[in-house]
Amino acid sequence: MAASRQGMLAPARALALAVPALLLAGAWGFQLIGGYPPCEMCHWQRWAHYTALPLAILAFVMRGVPGVSRAFTLLAGLAILASGAIGVFHAGVEYHWWSGFTRCTSVSLGGGDPLKALLAAPLIRCDAAAWSLFGISMAGFNALFSLAGGIAIWALCLTRPAR
Repeated sequence: MAASRQGMLAPARALALAVPALLLAGAWGFQLIGGYPPCEMCHWQRWAHYTALPLAILAFVMRGVPGVSRAFTLLAGLAILASGAIGVFHAGVEYHWWSGFTRCTSVSLGGGDPLKALLAAPLIRCDAAAWSLFGISMAGFNALFSLAGGIAIWALCLTRPAR
């Protein structure tokens, strides 16, 4: 019985690592290669994935202790679901389904004179999709992939093996 549960946990752990890693790689690719700087809500979505990654790594490290590994996997799945929820909110702001926050600008990471950096930095609006495919923005894709991945992780972790 333990071997069956351990077998069901392995794909959940793999998803818990792959989903945030791939979505972060895509986000960084759009930023660095495509020239699409993130807005504040984009950063919020990334922070949830940054939280999921070490939890997923700990799930792999602790795979010899199934209960602990399952707990870390579920926590990673929860962080991924949080990114998906933020993505839903962000996409809704982009599609003007609801209002966002009035303070929604990009975070300046540069050094030097802060006033010059602030004045030179572009204002990245959270209510305007910088890119979309088939009418779905980056926030929308993050919401879809994060929610699907998070639900799959939780389903795999909580499903009882057949007898």
